[in-house]
Amino acid sequence: MRFAEQWNWCTVDATRDVTLGIREFRLRPDGGAAPYPPGSHLNVAVLIDGQPARRSYSLVGDRDPHTYRIAVRLAPDSRGGSRAMWNLKPGARIEISSPSSLLEIDWNRQNYCLIAGGIGITPITAIASALHRRNIDLHLHYAVKSRGDAAYLSELSSALGDRLIVHASDEGARLDLDLTFRALPSDAVAIMCGPMRMLETARRAWNDAGRAPADLRYETFGSSGLLPTAEFRVRLKDSGAELVVSPNSSMLDVLNDAGFEVMSDCQRGECGVCAVDVIAVDGAIDHRDVFFSEQQKKDNRKICPCVSRAVGIVTIDTLYRPEAA
Repeated sequence: MRFAEQWNWCTVDATRDVTLGIREFRLRPDGGAAPYPPGSHLNVAVLIDGQPARRSYSLVGDRDPHTYRIAVRLAPDSRGGSRAMWNLKPGARIEISSPSSLLEIDWNRQNYCLIAGGIGITPITAIASALHRRNIDLHLHYAVKSRGDAAYLSELSSALGDRLIVHASDEGARLDLDLTFRALPSDAVAIMCGPMRMLETARRAWNDAGRAPADLRYETFGSSGLLPTAEFRVRLKDSGAELVVSPNSSMLDVLNDAGFEVMSDCQRGECGVCAVDVIAVDGAIDHRDVFFSEQQKKDNRKICPCVSRAVGIVTIDTLYRPEAA
């Protein structure tokens, strides 16, 4: 598995609100902070309605040998992780995983286009800083509802100057990805982090521009989707079992807790290891992964239960069969 995690205890060293809806947490791990590449994330163990869960958050800014920095948006439509995090006070003790990264930076490439949507700025801050230090040509497009919603705006403005382009909806400055990608040099690499609609739009625009798919790299929100987060039901083929997935749980966790073992790896909708077969849908599937193509999502033949959800009832086959007695 790519994500062989090591867990360690840490102390919430300090918190601060970087916008009205985004809070930064400075975490001091026992034994110091491990080294990590720009764009990394870590997992945090939280209690949601008294039940253990884990959530993934990107690391903000340059590496510090003593602490990690993460930022959490208080999301009313989330599965409860942001509320649990916002309840933490300085001095709280929590468990965190070792950092890991899916964003590969090719330091031999000289042109980078960075794109952040809302809280997606968190991993981009460290990447922009690292590229800037190495004098690699970059432009950062930062899409937000308003400048007041833009976390770390002043720091990024000071560091990047006119290489930072803010696209604020309330100013009528929406990000045009088709135009942005077509204007890039032929050897440019794009790295982005944002909500699912932005990621899907970016993939279409990138392909339409005739660019190499491998040169578009992205970090995902494990909880963002196209439909509201709500309770739904999962039926298991041939078993007669019907499970309820609450807004605070993932389908993967519910399946495993019920004894229908599903192998997983990243638990972020990026690797596809946990994908299971879809037999029928009474309602709609909200594919929140970035593993399957747009056409595969339309076909609705498989689902990544680590992040994807449904409205109504979805019947699946995990291929799990209990051993005969």
